[in-house]
Amino acid sequence: MERTQINQLIEWKNRKNRKPLILRGARQVGKTWLMKEFAARCYDDFIYLNFEDDEPMKALFVQDFDMERIISTIELYSGKHLAPSTLLLLDEIQEAPRGVTSLKYFCEKRRDLHVIAAGSLLGIANNKNDSFPVGKVDFVDVHPMSFIEFLMAEGQSSLVDCIQRKQWALLNPLSERIRDYLLKYYYVGGMPEPVQAYIDTRDFTEVRRVQNAILDTYDNDFSKHAPTAEVPRIRMVWNSIRSQLARENKKFIFGTLKHGARAREFELAIEWLRDAGLVYKVNRTKKGLLPLSAYEDFSAFKLFMLDIGLMVAMSKLSPQVMIDGNALFLDAKGAFAEQYVLQQFKAYGRDLDVYYWSAENSSGEIDFLLQVADKVIPVEVKAEENLRAKSLRLFVEANPGLHGVRLSMSPYRDQEWMTNYPLYAVSCII
Repeated sequence: MERTQINQLIEWKNRKNRKPLILRGARQVGKTWLMKEFAARCYDDFIYLNFEDDEPMKALFVQDFDMERIISTIELYSGKHLAPSTLLLLDEIQEAPRGVTSLKYFCEKRRDLHVIAAGSLLGIANNKNDSFPVGKVDFVDVHPMSFIEFLMAEGQSSLVDCIQRKQWALLNPLSERIRDYLLKYYYVGGMPEPVQAYIDTRDFTEVRRVQNAILDTYDNDFSKHAPTAEVPRIRMVWNSIRSQLARENKKFIFGTLKHGARAREFELAIEWLRDAGLVYKVNRTKKGLLPLSAYEDFSAFKLFMLDIGLMVAMSKLSPQVMIDGNALFLDAKGAFAEQYVLQQFKAYGRDLDVYYWSAENSSGEIDFLLQVADKVIPVEVKAEENLRAKSLRLFVEANPGLHGVRLSMSPYRDQEWMTNYPLYAVSCII
């Protein structure tokens, strides 16, 4: 497989003021594979410690933060010399007492060393015995594989090159072929293990088995890591996301969780899921003006899952329904299309601010508002080739200077007030 985020790690390696790096992300998004692949490509050698498996090393930081002792112990255990040309990988760092805190001392006392740590967001966030090294670490957020990365895993690097170069004259005749890949991505998703299962076997039953195993792992994490009183509410929120997005008004409604439910009952559950990297929260903004955060409405938001393939698995939809198309699936297509688009924004857009807009007293809504540098981009998502974009047009007309974007199954076309991009080309708009 190929992960484009290796480029971010290369940027980190070449930084003059480089600090120890933490790879952040939900469980099983590919953090371990990413840092090992980066180490193999870009360093003379690397030392890999997994504090979940390497039992003798769990106590490495308990005694003190004497760097000479710590480095000598690592060298003796690994049988390798730890030099600046050697990358030190500290996996599942939350399993080592004071492991996260140790990164502060790698930063202050051995800045010459290249150190990458990884661990589940759950473990790092909930490790109450560690003092977090604020200002002493760099971060890279790891997300599920994007559609572009899925195409590369399919061996379609030439197609990827055409998309990235926006060669519409070559791409438009291939729309049906690319649509087939896109619908497969909807089913398989971007979690590396299901993608690898699909590439190796071409068996959607095996893909679903792997997806269900990941979902079981997350469910077990709810009981293992969350406060006991919050576990039922976490499950209620997690299991409601699909139905919330399938509604015409996709704003998250607490009353659908249970009769009379209020925000204050479920705020902690939602924040726990966000901290775990399992959901994305997109807040409403009241205006399409810079900065969008100045007009943020914290009481209105949409929730999305981290991966469309897991969302499809939770919906128990068959590959025939998803890939071949089915009339029974028609109403739900919009929800999956929005989930897909938001997931691509997260994968492609470092430091990308994502909101949605809805009118105060009418049904008008813009699916996404992006703030990219000094530009606001209103984005409307269409699951198929329906090209009506009434809300988008009214919004652009009411906000002079904006240019709309519509994402649909239709080919690229540029109009005076709006550009239609194919859904496969989300990466081209940011």
